[in-house]
Amino acid sequence: MIDNITAMKRKNILACISVKRICLFCMSVLLLLNTAACGMRKPVRYEATFLQLFDTKTTIIAYTNDKEEFAAHSRLIYDTLSEYHQLYDIYNSYEGINNLKTVNDNAGRAPVKVDRRIIDLLKFSKQWHDKTDGKVNVAYGAVLRIWHDYRQRGMNDPDSAELPPVDMLAEAARHTDINRIIINEAESTVYLADPEMSIDVGAIAKGYATEQASRIAMEAGFTSGLISVGGNVRAIGSKNAQGHPWNVGIQNPETGEKLPDLHILDIMDASLVTSGIYERYYTVDGIDYHHIIDPDTLFPSTDYKSVSILCRDSGMADALSTAVFNMDIDQAVEFIEGLPEVEGFWVLKNGGFRYTSHFEDYIREP
Repeated sequence: MIDNITAMKRKNILACISVKRICLFCMSVLLLLNTAACGMRKPVRYEATFLQLFDTKTTIIAYTNDKEEFAAHSRLIYDTLSEYHQLYDIYNSYEGINNLKTVNDNAGRAPVKVDRRIIDLLKFSKQWHDKTDGKVNVAYGAVLRIWHDYRQRGMNDPDSAELPPVDMLAEAARHTDINRIIINEAESTVYLADPEMSIDVGAIAKGYATEQASRIAMEAGFTSGLISVGGNVRAIGSKNAQGHPWNVGIQNPETGEKLPDLHILDIMDASLVTSGIYERYYTVDGIDYHHIIDPDTLFPSTDYKSVSILCRDSGMADALSTAVFNMDIDQAVEFIEGLPEVEGFWVLKNGGFRYTSHFEDYIREP
């Protein structure tokens, strides 16, 4: 993520803000103070980085009048994301919270009373499952769990890395019918009717939570900022509230290249989400196997190195970046072209690029 600051006189002040939560985290704050030539104070740029939210790095950049205002906004955003993280966690339990792990643990046994935010996410996920013809499916946990376990073992012991057996994956795929996630809104419960089913919202949760936290922050007066949760970027307003766009980079999937970003986009009030093969992968017999699993083949998709989606809603962008990763390029481009105010960018396996009609309109001029 890139935020270019005008070449005016600046002071660099290091500020640290710490927020006390149940989970320990690190937060570093970088303060860049701009002053106008006439001596009048302009909004100040602050940047904070949090760890341990959605098992990734969260960064907040904002222009506020002072450190205290930034601290209040960043605390609200952190607290909101932390709540969503705990609710959507499928690996860990939290005292007093029925989360998605609780739902999975009770598959085939009993409905679980949950927070409304879980129901809202699952309804959103079902909508995009239907719109993408099943290319993004939060009921795919049984298959994804197998890949997760084999990937973790392969990363911990590369010499013994191996692929999951096809028959094991095929059996798990029999338990991925999203319609067997039973939601009772009146009772605020979720029930997995298949005892072998499990939910995995990794393809949607970060973007969805980022969007919800952004809306809550905006309602509280957050008017100029960037929120990035593991590369799910949400731009709020304009940079410095002066009508200038935020400058957001798309990471080069070839991490060893000299240019870290393929493109830098100018965006305002928009989300950019990129899914790539460089995020989580392991190597078996010299071949890298990443984490985005095609529901048709039960194996990682092989057509792209990365897919970037640009639209207003971060949850929608997150869902779409996974869905079109599992489509061939012509189908993917046609699908995105059919959605209003959505643009896409693909880095093909051979290194070539494909764009939707207006994606390049957002690329910053050199």
